[in-house]
Amino acid sequence: MSKTECRAANDMTEAMETTMQRLQGRFQTMSEQLESKIDQMGTRIDDLEKNVAELMTQAGMEEQPTSK
Repeated sequence: MSKTECRAANDMTEAMETTMQRLQGRFQTMSEQLESKIDQMGTRIDDLEKNVAELMTQAGMEEQPTSK
């Protein structure tokens, strides 16, 4: 392999490593954002369930707790 070919191969390797690092960073950011959104949605669902239960209690439709 000539020096020119070797240099080109090294340049290509560096470019690919840089690209892969950027992609990994982007995927990490997206993953963190998605996890945050899922946590927010879970909190909202919990709040909604609580509000529905309170409304049912106010309307006299509360289910009787069953013993386990």
